Amino acid sequence: MSVSPPNLFQFAMDNTNDEFANPSDLTVLLNAIGSAGKFISSEINRAALRDIFGSAGSANVTGDDQQKLDVIGDNVVAEALLSTGLVCAMSSEENAGLIDCGDAAVTGEYCVVYDPVDGSSNIDVAAPIGTIFGIYRRLSEGVPAGDVDILRPGNEMLVAGYVLYGSSTIFCYTSGDGVHFFTLDPTLGDYLITEENVRSHGSSHVYSANEGNSGKWHDPDLNWVEHVKSEGYSGRYIGALVADFHRNLMKGGIYAYPGDKSSPDGKLRLLFECAPLAFIAEQAGGAASNGKTAIRNIEPTQLHHRTPMYIGNADEVALLEGFHSRA
Repeated sequence: MSVSPPNLFQFAMDNTNDEFANPSDLTVLLNAIGSAGKFISSEINRAALRDIFGSAGSANVTGDDQQKLDVIGDNVVAEALLSTGLVCAMSSEENAGLIDCGDAAVTGEYCVVYDPVDGSSNIDVAAPIGTIFGIYRRLSEGVPAGDVDILRPGNEMLVAGYVLYGSSTIFCYTSGDGVHFFTLDPTLGDYLITEENVRSHGSSHVYSANEGNSGKWHDPDLNWVEHVKSEGYSGRYIGALVADFHRNLMKGGIYAYPGDKSSPDGKLRLLFECAPLAFIAEQAGGAASNGKTAIRNIEPTQLHHRTPMYIGNADEVALLEGFHSRA
């Protein structure tokens, strides 16, 4: 008789580490995010039927047009995490400040940052989108958690992960001991492990970048992209960070979102997008940089701190950094 592969719950229970206050905490937190992911996945599949395509008619704190699914996803993830009683502080891309955690602001042991629906504009065309998250152990004691518990570099992160909603729903996470993939089996309603200790694919001469913005790029990025094209690289760009990152993790390549003349600091959020994916990239043998500094070493100065990011194969990131170092 065949044995079913471990599910997310079983795997996390067997692979927790000493950084957690209680051995079951990792399991509880991942299960909460996974449950939110199941709900979001279902909403995506029924989006046209439930009229949740398109704009919500408002902008988030950084001025981006909010999609209806952004609002739904933000509430679902927050409620799932609040139900654990373990989270003392939360912040998402859709909120100006910290999310109220009630009594757990004093008693909870963990802080969570997340982008509930990365690439949400893609839902209208049935392209892949995702949820990104990172978890820290709190710093403060005996008082409600605050910005000091959230505004920290990615190298202090305990756990990072994402849920990819595409042809299948994939839950990916690392807690500092490798990168692991779980695929949602819709018949069981459960995430089953499909790949353990994922490693970044070797160089495949692929780059992912929105060259439509290249007219505003600075010289190091223009020189880099001309170089890789002269070397026969292929361009592969989905337009949703999670989807592009996942593809390059599996197939090899580099994702680039430079700063430019109109947005010198880039547009990606350090806390909600870049730091969690950088943790995953490094655990898989890859790298992530702003062109000069490793993403995980950058100290955020505000919740919605933005940064350029280049992430993927370590050799490709080093090549890119070489162009910036000569500038």
